[in-house]
Amino acid sequence: MERNPRSLAMAVLFCLLTASGCTGADDAPPELRIEVVGTRPHDPRAFTQGLEISDGVLYESTGLTGASWVRASDLATGAELARAQVPGDFFGEGITRAGATLWQLTWKDNVAYARDPASLAVRGQARYDGEGWGLCTRGERLVMSDGTATLTFRDPISFAVTGTVALDGYRGAHLNELDCAPDGSVYANDYPTDRILRIDPESGRVLGVIDARGLLTPAERARTDVLNGIAHLPGTDRFLVTGKYWPTIFEVRFVPV
Repeated sequence: MERNPRSLAMAVLFCLLTASGCTGADDAPPELRIEVVGTRPHDPRAFTQGLEISDGVLYESTGLTGASWVRASDLATGAELARAQVPGDFFGEGITRAGATLWQLTWKDNVAYARDPASLAVRGQARYDGEGWGLCTRGERLVMSDGTATLTFRDPISFAVTGTVALDGYRGAHLNELDCAPDGSVYANDYPTDRILRIDPESGRVLGVIDARGLLTPAERARTDVLNGIAHLPGTDRFLVTGKYWPTIFEVRFVPV
């Protein structure tokens, strides 16, 4: 069938003027699935908001107004090393280790707590605008989500904003818990789905879409909440993933569909 040159030119112009451009099936990011290679017990009372691994320690933060806490446990044995409450009625959110500081977000309270990584005691705090959801450390800056399709970069010392990037082609995503992987990409839970997005934080391009359905039985799904919590296992190609009130932490690989 012949193409009308003028119509073709108008279509190309439309693609250039739209923010996301026109992409075909070949431009879609790879689809991946989860391969479970192991499991660990998880506290089914934990309304998980953040998961982080650093120096052999698994850090976890939880939410709920007036009942939020952060915990450090031995990655190898699961033994609890320290636990601390979030002050007052604040709702805890994501965490990340940045050097000698463990940063913890709050949801709508506009406060980030700077904690001691060993004792989990609060050593300071910083204020920010908007909501706090997920947090991870990538090189010399923090990466933060606020429930939208935009990532915000912050200074690991002052917590000041140093830049932002919006997802390319995924403006409806609600980025939640984050993990900054060694390859430079950021993995993000897309609330409230069972989808994990692998993101290039420099461009906002989505590099992969991971289907994490089927980890829980129907009975477990009935008494739990959403997938939330992802942490790369150092020195491996594996991640730990879990969710709010989940009874299990899954050790997984992300493999092609």
